[in-house]
Amino acid sequence: MIGVLTELAHVGWLALAFTLPVALGGAVLLHLMRRRSITAAVTVLVLIPVLAALVGVLAVSGFMLNPMLNEIIAVCLVVAAVSVPAGLLLGRGLARDSVWEREARARERAAELARRELVTWISHDLRTPLAGIRAMSEALADGVVHEPAETAEYAQRIGKETERLAGMVDDLFQLSRITSGALRLTLDAVPLGEVVSEAVAGELAHASRKGVRLVADPDTSWPVVRGSDPELARVVRNLLSNAVRHTPPDGSVVLAAGVADGQAWLHVQDGCGGIPPADLSRVFDVAFRGNVARSPADEADTGAGLGLAIARGLVEAHDGRIEAANHGPGCRFEVRLPLAVRD
Repeated sequence: MIGVLTELAHVGWLALAFTLPVALGGAVLLHLMRRRSITAAVTVLVLIPVLAALVGVLAVSGFMLNPMLNEIIAVCLVVAAVSVPAGLLLGRGLARDSVWEREARARERAAELARRELVTWISHDLRTPLAGIRAMSEALADGVVHEPAETAEYAQRIGKETERLAGMVDDLFQLSRITSGALRLTLDAVPLGEVVSEAVAGELAHASRKGVRLVADPDTSWPVVRGSDPELARVVRNLLSNAVRHTPPDGSVVLAAGVADGQAWLHVQDGCGGIPPADLSRVFDVAFRGNVARSPADEADTGAGLGLAIARGLVEAHDGRIEAANHGPGCRFEVRLPLAVRD
Protein backbone atom coordinates (compact mmCIF):
# COMPACT_ATOMS: atom_id res chain seq x y z
CA MET A 1 0.00 0.00 0.00
CA ILE A 2 2.80 2.35 0.92
CA GLY A 3 4.55 1.48 -2.34
CA VAL A 4 1.43 2.35 -4.34
CA LEU A 5 1.07 5.70 -2.59
CA THR A 6 4.74 6.43 -3.15
CA GLU A 7 4.40 5.62 -6.83
CA LEU A 8 1.29 7.80 -7.15
CA ALA A 9 3.09 10.68 -5.45
CA HIS A 10 6.05 10.24 -7.80
CA VAL A 11 3.73 10.23 -10.82
CA GLY A 12 1.87 13.28 -9.51
CA TRP A 13 4.99 15.31 -8.95
CA LEU A 14 6.34 14.29 -12.35
CA ALA A 15 3.10 15.28 -14.10
CA LEU A 16 3.01 18.55 -12.18
CA ALA A 17 6.60 19.35 -13.15
CA PHE A 18 5.77 19.06 -16.85
CA THR A 19 2.24 20.44 -16.91
CA LEU A 20 2.93 23.48 -14.73
CA PRO A 21 5.24 25.16 -17.31
CA VAL A 22 2.60 24.58 -19.98
CA ALA A 23 -0.07 26.17 -17.80
CA LEU A 24 2.20 29.09 -16.88
CA GLY A 25 3.14 29.60 -20.53
CA GLY A 26 -0.55 29.61 -21.44
CA ALA A 27 -1.27 32.14 -18.70
CA VAL A 28 1.48 34.44 -20.02
CA LEU A 29 0.15 34.05 -23.56
CA LEU A 30 -3.38 34.92 -22.41
CA HIS A 31 -2.03 37.97 -20.57
CA LEU A 32 -0.30 39.15 -23.74
CA MET A 33 -3.51 38.61 -25.72
CA ARG A 34 -5.80 40.40 -23.26
CA ARG A 35 -6.22 43.42 -25.56
CA ARG A 36 -6.39 41.40 -28.76
CA SER A 37 -8.88 39.01 -30.30
CA ILE A 38 -11.35 37.48 -27.83
CA THR A 39 -11.82 34.51 -30.18
CA ALA A 40 -8.08 33.71 -30.20
CA ALA A 41 -7.90 34.09 -26.41
CA VAL A 42 -10.78 31.66 -25.84
CA THR A 43 -9.21 29.17 -28.28
CA VAL A 44 -5.90 29.31 -26.37
CA LEU A 45 -7.81 28.92 -23.10
CA VAL A 46 -9.45 25.75 -24.45
CA LEU A 47 -6.19 24.29 -25.79
CA ILE A 48 -4.10 24.83 -22.64
CA PRO A 49 -5.76 22.08 -20.51
CA VAL A 50 -5.65 19.61 -23.43
CA LEU A 51 -1.99 20.35 -24.16
CA ALA A 52 -1.08 20.24 -20.46
CA ALA A 53 -2.81 16.86 -20.05
CA LEU A 54 -1.03 15.48 -23.12
CA VAL A 55 2.40 16.68 -21.90
CA GLY A 56 1.74 15.26 -18.42
CA VAL A 57 0.81 11.83 -19.83
CA LEU A 58 3.91 11.79 -22.04
CA ALA A 59 6.10 12.73 -19.07
CA VAL A 60 4.65 10.00 -16.86
CA SER A 61 5.15 7.39 -19.59
CA GLY A 62 8.76 8.41 -19.99
CA PHE A 63 7.98 9.50 -23.55
CA MET A 64 7.83 5.82 -24.50
CA LEU A 65 5.07 4.97 -26.94
CA ASN A 66 2.89 2.01 -26.06
CA PRO A 67 -0.70 0.95 -26.90
CA MET A 68 -2.13 2.63 -23.79
CA LEU A 69 -0.26 5.86 -24.49
CA ASN A 70 -1.40 5.80 -28.11
CA GLU A 71 -5.00 5.55 -26.95
CA ILE A 72 -4.56 8.45 -24.54
CA ILE A 73 -2.98 10.59 -27.28
CA ALA A 74 -5.85 9.72 -29.61
CA VAL A 75 -8.36 10.74 -26.93
CA CYS A 76 -6.54 14.06 -26.41
CA LEU A 77 -6.56 14.73 -30.13
CA VAL A 78 -10.30 14.03 -30.32
CA VAL A 79 -10.91 16.33 -27.36
CA ALA A 80 -8.85 19.04 -29.08
CA ALA A 81 -10.71 18.54 -32.36
CA VAL A 82 -14.02 19.07 -30.55
CA SER A 83 -12.99 21.80 -28.13
CA VAL A 84 -11.15 24.07 -30.58
CA PRO A 85 -14.19 24.66 -32.88
CA ALA A 86 -16.33 25.07 -29.78
CA GLY A 87 -13.84 27.62 -28.45
CA LEU A 88 -13.89 29.46 -31.75
CA LEU A 89 -17.69 29.68 -31.74
CA LEU A 90 -17.75 30.73 -28.09
CA GLY A 91 -15.06 33.34 -28.68
CA ARG A 92 -16.90 34.82 -31.63
CA GLY A 93 -20.10 34.96 -29.60
CA LEU A 94 -18.32 36.70 -26.73
CA ALA A 95 -16.69 39.13 -29.17
CA ARG A 96 -20.05 40.01 -30.71
CA ASP A 97 -21.58 40.49 -27.27
CA SER A 98 -18.64 42.64 -26.18
CA VAL A 99 -18.88 44.83 -29.28
CA TRP A 100 -22.65 45.15 -28.84
CA GLU A 101 -22.23 46.12 -25.18
CA ARG A 102 -19.63 48.75 -26.04
CA GLU A 103 -21.84 50.19 -28.77
CA ALA A 104 -24.85 50.14 -26.44
CA ARG A 105 -22.90 51.99 -23.75
CA ALA A 106 -21.69 54.51 -26.33
CA ARG A 107 -25.27 55.05 -27.52
CA GLU A 108 -26.45 55.49 -23.94
CA ARG A 109 -23.72 58.04 -23.21
CA ALA A 110 -24.51 59.91 -26.43
CA ALA A 111 -28.24 59.88 -25.65
CA GLU A 112 -27.62 61.14 -22.11
CA LEU A 113 -25.34 63.90 -23.38
CA ALA A 114 -27.92 64.89 -26.01
CA ARG A 115 -30.64 64.90 -23.35
CA ARG A 116 -28.61 67.19 -21.09
CA GLU A 117 -27.80 69.53 -23.96
CA LEU A 118 -31.45 69.56 -24.99
CA VAL A 119 -32.64 70.37 -21.48
CA THR A 120 -30.06 73.16 -21.22
CA TRP A 121 -31.01 74.71 -24.53
CA ILE A 122 -34.75 74.37 -24.05
CA SER A 123 -34.65 75.83 -20.55
CA HIS A 124 -32.70 78.80 -21.90
CA ASP A 125 -35.01 79.31 -24.88
CA LEU A 126 -38.19 78.96 -22.86
CA ARG A 127 -36.98 81.52 -20.36
CA THR A 128 -36.85 84.35 -22.93
CA PRO A 129 -40.48 84.29 -24.17
CA LEU A 130 -41.75 83.51 -20.67
CA ALA A 131 -39.96 86.57 -19.30
CA GLY A 132 -41.49 88.71 -22.03
CA ILE A 133 -44.98 87.37 -21.40
CA ARG A 134 -44.61 87.95 -17.65
CA ALA A 135 -43.38 91.51 -18.10
CA MET A 136 -46.15 92.45 -20.52
CA SER A 137 -48.83 90.75 -18.40
CA GLU A 138 -47.67 92.60 -15.28
CA ALA A 139 -47.69 95.88 -17.21
CA LEU A 140 -51.29 95.27 -18.27
CA ALA A 141 -52.35 94.12 -14.79
CA ASP A 142 -50.72 97.10 -13.04
CA GLY A 143 -52.27 99.61 -15.39
CA VAL A 144 -48.87 100.78 -16.68
CA VAL A 145 -50.28 100.27 -20.16
CA HIS A 146 -53.83 101.52 -20.43
CA GLU A 147 -54.18 103.18 -23.81
CA PRO A 148 -56.28 101.03 -26.19
CA ALA A 149 -53.62 101.02 -28.90
CA GLU A 150 -50.87 100.04 -26.47
CA THR A 151 -53.06 97.41 -24.86
CA ALA A 152 -53.82 95.90 -28.26
CA GLU A 153 -50.10 95.89 -29.14
CA TYR A 154 -49.18 94.16 -25.88
CA ALA A 155 -51.92 91.59 -26.40
CA GLN A 156 -50.63 90.92 -29.91
CA ARG A 157 -47.06 90.52 -28.67
CA ILE A 158 -48.20 88.15 -25.91
CA GLY A 159 -50.00 86.11 -28.56
CA LYS A 160 -46.86 85.89 -30.70
CA GLU A 161 -44.72 84.82 -27.74
CA THR A 162 -47.33 82.21 -26.82
CA GLU A 163 -47.24 80.83 -30.37
CA ARG A 164 -43.47 80.72 -30.15
CA LEU A 165 -43.65 78.78 -26.89
CA ALA A 166 -46.22 76.39 -28.37
CA GLY A 167 -43.93 75.77 -31.34
CA MET A 168 -41.00 74.96 -29.04
CA VAL A 169 -43.09 72.55 -26.98
CA ASP A 170 -44.36 70.88 -30.17
CA ASP A 171 -40.79 70.52 -31.47
CA LEU A 172 -39.67 69.06 -28.16
CA PHE A 173 -42.54 66.56 -28.14
CA GLN A 174 -41.82 65.51 -31.73
CA LEU A 175 -38.12 65.07 -31.02
CA SER A 176 -38.85 63.03 -27.90
CA ARG A 177 -41.03 60.69 -29.97
CA ILE A 178 -38.24 60.24 -32.49
CA THR A 179 -35.44 59.65 -29.98
CA SER A 180 -37.51 57.31 -27.80
CA GLY A 181 -38.60 55.14 -30.73
CA ALA A 182 -42.28 55.95 -30.11
CA LEU A 183 -42.76 57.36 -33.63
CA ARG A 184 -45.04 55.12 -35.70
CA LEU A 185 -45.50 55.91 -39.38
CA THR A 186 -48.33 54.87 -41.68
CA LEU A 187 -46.59 54.59 -45.05
CA ASP A 188 -48.37 55.13 -48.34
CA ALA A 189 -47.73 56.52 -51.82
CA VAL A 190 -47.26 60.28 -51.37
CA PRO A 191 -46.87 62.72 -54.29
CA LEU A 192 -43.86 64.78 -53.27
CA GLY A 193 -45.07 67.76 -55.32
CA GLU A 194 -48.22 68.08 -53.21
CA VAL A 195 -46.23 67.91 -49.97
CA VAL A 196 -43.87 70.63 -51.19
CA SER A 197 -46.77 72.83 -52.37
CA GLU A 198 -48.40 72.69 -48.93
CA ALA A 199 -45.11 73.46 -47.20
CA VAL A 200 -44.40 76.38 -49.52
CA ALA A 201 -47.88 77.78 -48.87
CA GLY A 202 -47.25 77.54 -45.14
CA GLU A 203 -43.89 79.37 -45.34
CA LEU A 204 -44.90 81.95 -47.94
CA ALA A 205 -45.93 84.60 -45.42
CA HIS A 206 -42.66 84.21 -43.49
CA ALA A 207 -40.66 84.45 -46.72
CA SER A 208 -42.60 87.51 -47.89
CA ARG A 209 -41.93 89.37 -44.64
CA LYS A 210 -38.21 88.79 -45.13
CA GLY A 211 -38.28 89.57 -48.85
CA VAL A 212 -37.13 86.04 -49.75
CA ARG A 213 -38.42 84.33 -52.89
CA LEU A 214 -39.48 80.67 -52.85
CA VAL A 215 -38.75 79.24 -56.29
CA ALA A 216 -39.31 75.78 -57.80
CA ASP A 217 -36.84 74.62 -60.44
CA PRO A 218 -38.78 74.64 -63.73
CA ASP A 219 -37.16 71.37 -64.82
CA THR A 220 -38.34 69.54 -61.72
CA SER A 221 -40.29 66.31 -62.13
CA TRP A 222 -41.92 65.61 -58.80
CA PRO A 223 -41.73 61.88 -57.90
CA VAL A 224 -44.12 59.79 -55.82
CA VAL A 225 -42.46 58.52 -52.64
CA ARG A 226 -43.34 55.96 -50.00
CA GLY A 227 -43.92 57.81 -46.78
CA SER A 228 -46.23 59.46 -44.30
CA ASP A 229 -47.76 62.71 -45.55
CA PRO A 230 -47.78 64.65 -42.22
CA GLU A 231 -44.20 63.73 -41.33
CA LEU A 232 -42.88 64.49 -44.83
CA ALA A 233 -44.67 67.84 -44.75
CA ARG A 234 -42.94 68.53 -41.42
CA VAL A 235 -39.56 67.71 -42.98
CA VAL A 236 -40.06 70.06 -45.95
CA ARG A 237 -41.54 72.78 -43.73
CA ASN A 238 -38.56 72.63 -41.37
CA LEU A 239 -36.08 72.77 -44.26
CA LEU A 240 -37.89 75.71 -45.85
CA SER A 241 -38.13 77.57 -42.54
CA ASN A 242 -34.42 77.07 -41.95
CA ALA A 243 -33.58 78.19 -45.50
CA VAL A 244 -35.73 81.32 -45.30
CA ARG A 245 -34.33 82.18 -41.86
CA HIS A 246 -30.74 82.19 -43.13
CA THR A 247 -31.29 83.72 -46.58
CA PRO A 248 -30.83 87.51 -46.75
CA PRO A 249 -33.54 89.82 -48.15
CA ASP A 250 -33.89 89.74 -51.95
CA GLY A 251 -32.43 86.25 -51.88
CA SER A 252 -34.03 83.06 -53.16
CA VAL A 253 -34.75 79.60 -51.82
CA VAL A 254 -34.86 77.10 -54.69
CA LEU A 255 -36.56 73.71 -54.53
CA ALA A 256 -35.90 70.87 -56.96
CA ALA A 257 -36.64 67.16 -57.03
CA GLY A 258 -36.10 64.10 -59.17
CA VAL A 259 -35.16 60.43 -59.22
CA ALA A 260 -31.64 58.96 -59.16
CA ASP A 261 -30.24 55.54 -58.29
CA GLY A 262 -33.70 54.16 -57.58
CA GLN A 263 -34.49 56.83 -55.00
CA ALA A 264 -36.34 60.12 -54.96
CA TRP A 265 -34.36 63.24 -54.08
CA LEU A 266 -35.35 66.69 -52.94
CA HIS A 267 -33.04 69.71 -52.85
CA VAL A 268 -33.62 72.87 -50.80
CA GLN A 269 -31.06 75.49 -51.76
CA ASP A 270 -30.70 78.62 -49.64
CA GLY A 271 -28.62 81.79 -49.98
CA CYS A 272 -26.94 81.83 -46.59
CA GLY A 273 -23.45 82.33 -48.01
CA GLY A 274 -22.30 78.87 -46.97
CA ILE A 275 -21.57 76.99 -43.77
CA PRO A 276 -18.04 76.55 -42.38
CA PRO A 277 -16.83 73.07 -43.35
CA ALA A 278 -16.25 72.19 -39.70
CA ASP A 279 -19.94 72.85 -38.97
CA LEU A 280 -21.46 70.89 -41.87
CA SER A 281 -21.43 67.63 -39.93
CA ARG A 282 -23.14 69.34 -36.96
CA VAL A 283 -26.04 71.16 -38.60
CA PHE A 284 -28.42 68.30 -37.75
CA ASP A 285 -27.37 68.13 -34.10
CA VAL A 286 -29.86 69.13 -31.44
CA ALA A 287 -29.74 72.86 -30.61
CA PHE A 288 -26.97 73.61 -33.12
CA ARG A 289 -27.33 77.11 -34.57
CA GLY A 290 -23.97 77.82 -36.14
CA ASN A 291 -21.80 80.88 -35.75
CA VAL A 292 -22.93 84.42 -35.12
CA ALA A 293 -22.59 85.41 -38.77
CA ARG A 294 -25.02 82.72 -39.84
CA SER A 295 -27.51 83.37 -37.05
CA PRO A 296 -30.47 85.64 -37.84
CA ALA A 297 -30.19 89.24 -36.76
CA ASP A 298 -33.71 89.11 -35.35
CA GLU A 299 -33.49 86.94 -32.25
CA ALA A 300 -37.25 86.49 -32.27
CA ASP A 301 -36.86 84.69 -35.62
CA THR A 302 -34.86 81.89 -34.04
CA GLY A 303 -36.33 78.64 -32.87
CA ALA A 304 -35.07 76.16 -30.35
CA GLY A 305 -32.56 74.75 -32.80
CA LEU A 306 -34.54 71.52 -33.20
CA GLY A 307 -35.91 71.88 -36.72
CA LEU A 308 -33.07 70.17 -38.60
CA ALA A 309 -32.68 67.50 -35.90
CA ILE A 310 -36.38 66.69 -36.27
CA ALA A 311 -36.05 66.64 -40.06
CA ARG A 312 -33.19 64.15 -39.86
CA GLY A 313 -35.07 61.91 -37.45
CA LEU A 314 -38.20 61.88 -39.63
CA VAL A 315 -36.23 61.22 -42.83
CA GLU A 316 -34.34 58.33 -41.21
CA ALA A 317 -37.67 56.94 -39.96
CA HIS A 318 -38.61 56.69 -43.66
CA ASP A 319 -35.41 54.70 -44.36
CA GLY A 320 -34.04 57.76 -46.11
CA ARG A 321 -31.11 60.06 -45.52
CA ILE A 322 -30.50 63.79 -45.38
CA GLU A 323 -27.26 65.66 -46.02
CA ALA A 324 -26.04 69.25 -46.17
CA ALA A 325 -23.36 70.67 -48.44
CA ASN A 326 -22.19 74.10 -49.55
CA HIS A 327 -23.42 74.79 -53.05
CA GLY A 328 -23.77 77.93 -55.12
CA PRO A 329 -24.77 81.00 -53.08
CA GLY A 330 -25.37 79.06 -49.89
CA CYS A 331 -26.12 75.62 -48.57
CA ARG A 332 -28.06 72.82 -50.23
CA PHE A 333 -29.97 70.27 -48.16
CA GLU A 334 -30.59 67.01 -49.97
CA VAL A 335 -33.21 64.49 -48.87
CA ARG A 336 -33.24 60.95 -50.26
CA LEU A 337 -36.44 58.91 -49.91
CA PRO A 338 -37.62 55.50 -51.16
CA LEU A 339 -39.89 55.58 -54.19
CA ALA A 340 -43.45 54.32 -53.95
CA VAL A 341 -43.89 50.76 -55.16
CA ARG A 342 -45.92 50.62 -58.33
CA ASP A 343 -48.78 48.14 -58.49
